[in-house]
Amino acid sequence: MTKPGEVTKWLASQDGLQNLTKTTGPLPTPGKDEVLVEIHTVSLNYRDTEVTMGLYTHHKYVGAAPSIVPCSDMCGTVVSIGEDTTSCPWRVGDRVLSTFSQSHLTGQVKAKDLASGLGLPLDGVLQTYRVFPVTGLVKAPDYLSDEAASTLPIAGVTAWMSINGMRPMGSPGGRGETILVQGTGGVSISGLQIAHAAGAKTIVTSSSDAKLERAKGLGATHTINYRTHPDWEKTVMELTNDEGADIILEVGGARTLRKSFDCIAFGGIIDCIGYLSGKEDDPGDRLNVNVLALRRNVTLKGILNGPRDRFEEMLQFYQEHQIQPVVDKVFGFDEAKEAFQYLYSGGHFGKVVIKVK
Repeated sequence: MTKPGEVTKWLASQDGLQNLTKTTGPLPTPGKDEVLVEIHTVSLNYRDTEVTMGLYTHHKYVGAAPSIVPCSDMCGTVVSIGEDTTSCPWRVGDRVLSTFSQSHLTGQVKAKDLASGLGLPLDGVLQTYRVFPVTGLVKAPDYLSDEAASTLPIAGVTAWMSINGMRPMGSPGGRGETILVQGTGGVSISGLQIAHAAGAKTIVTSSSDAKLERAKGLGATHTINYRTHPDWEKTVMELTNDEGADIILEVGGARTLRKSFDCIAFGGIIDCIGYLSGKEDDPGDRLNVNVLALRRNVTLKGILNGPRDRFEEMLQFYQEHQIQPVVDKVFGFDEAKEAFQYLYSGGHFGKVVIKVK
């Protein structure tokens, strides 16, 4: 139990999920243009498991510590404001959400913004209290519980940017389009919910019929079991009358990207989000991305979350459509190791959350 004047936190030495350790330290004090937040809930992302296992090495960070507080997504309450803070949008008692990259406020992400990522290289949010810059937070939607709201910083924003990042801010689209989401993890389910609310046709792939049935309940137009239909890209073309999907949320990586190229519409967008099937192509199956992109005039877009202003744009859309994020399971703060293992096992549908307080 956290004592007055201290913070309890989980530390990752980046050497395995089983080596997460819990410790305590002094309660931090916010400085100028900072606020102290009491953290209520934290949602997990696949990135958090990679960081904890020391596998998140494909980005270059400055000053990444060997031991770090993991996780980036939280919902909490402002409990104090730093002295000499002259322009603060927050008041004590406000419910807030963290932004993933604390310095990425608008526009294209830059190299410097990667150095402000929560949960690597900065200490993350799997702790009872944390200090944030006043610009590193957004208002939590009043209609959502702490558990549901905490799922939005990475999964929600990444899905939003996949669907709307190439459009002007304030002009979300989707109506009349066909959007394909791979799997039923956090980003994919967020993408399904956003696309459905926008009036798009949706296609969901999964190896589980039970999960596909749940996806139908969230509005999926079509579902494909890629175990029973290994040539799922052909099924996508059949379902779209040979037109293909306008947008594909590509989370598989090495073993799915070629299939995505084979079922994307002319002029479509393939959003590169994850690499659950691997980071390297199989030997003898090297992709000539140049030719594949030219073949259908495709845009291949890497998605590294999004800026603060697009997060707020997404929250307005969620509010208007009363979208309820899907929380698969909630673990207690002392069950952090079990929560990480559960997420890494891949059995979840939607998001996994840790209740801190």
